[in-house]
Amino acid sequence: MDMEMEFSHRLPMPIELKEQFPATDEMTKVKDEAIVGIQNILSGASDKFLIIMGPCSADNEDAVLDYVDRLRGLQEKVKDKILIIPRIYTNKPRTTGEGYKGMLHQPDPNAAPDLFSGIIAIRKMFTRILKETGMPIADEMLYPENHRYFSDIISYVAVGARSTENQFHRLTASGLGIPVGMKNPTSGDFNVMLNSITAAQGFHRFIYRGWAVESKGNPYAHCILRGRMDKKGGAHPNYHYEDIILLADMYEKSGLLNPAVIIDTNHSNSNKQYEEQIRIANEVMHYRRENKTIEKLVKGLMIESYIEDGACSSSENIYGKSITDPCLGWEKSESLILQLADRL
Repeated sequence: MDMEMEFSHRLPMPIELKEQFPATDEMTKVKDEAIVGIQNILSGASDKFLIIMGPCSADNEDAVLDYVDRLRGLQEKVKDKILIIPRIYTNKPRTTGEGYKGMLHQPDPNAAPDLFSGIIAIRKMFTRILKETGMPIADEMLYPENHRYFSDIISYVAVGARSTENQFHRLTASGLGIPVGMKNPTSGDFNVMLNSITAAQGFHRFIYRGWAVESKGNPYAHCILRGRMDKKGGAHPNYHYEDIILLADMYEKSGLLNPAVIIDTNHSNSNKQYEEQIRIANEVMHYRRENKTIEKLVKGLMIESYIEDGACSSSENIYGKSITDPCLGWEKSESLILQLADRL
């Protein structure tokens, strides 16, 4: 019987890619300082507010570098109150499997998929970001085994709504030395999300990249609320006061370490109406001011932001404009962060 998959191209080993684009001592320092900063926020050791922001998909290296360099200037203005971690998402889950899947699949959005070139393009871009901007990196962990390509240069990963129920993602999260945000599933089920965090904070033995491995548990696995979808595909937010109070109660009963929630201001929380992110962010800040439980639990926001407002098709090729979900442009993004800093 013929095999059902064609093995077309062996990918490089992580060690080979790390040697081709090495992490310098300065890069490692940036990465490590960001990890400690995030951990301190999640544990309550720091009262800074965490902002994870960047384009829906990092589709163009030069535009992403430009954007992150702008974030560097903004971080300097708010450094006493806010820690900004650039959101550099390089692989995109697609609900139906159709559409642009990120730089990993298509380093050139208008060319044929090329995962071999994609993995190299990501490593090259990440090392440029660290070297040229001195800013750290957050990515989404869509393919758990790919983490080894970037384990020495990224400071944060998120597990998406379609992956948070997956056992391999949960077990891999338990073995990472960086904070991991577990999004609520598309159904919005808080129990599923908390179960994923329980798994990520636990000790496990499992198979990873052809090895039998043991993980020590990740005490900094935490929640990301991104809204939910109903049975008919309608979007519903879950960042409201009552949602956060309910989650706080469930968190307390769970006995999990470092209870923490990041509010994703886009996706189903905004129904992908990107300008709504401004209102949602300010609404969450209001909740934190009004309720000590919410202030203690909500540690930050995730914001989809790029150079230009909105979104376009890949064929339009507009510099700094998202080719996936619409994003806040730079002027609105900068204004929002400065406004939030004033309220902290």
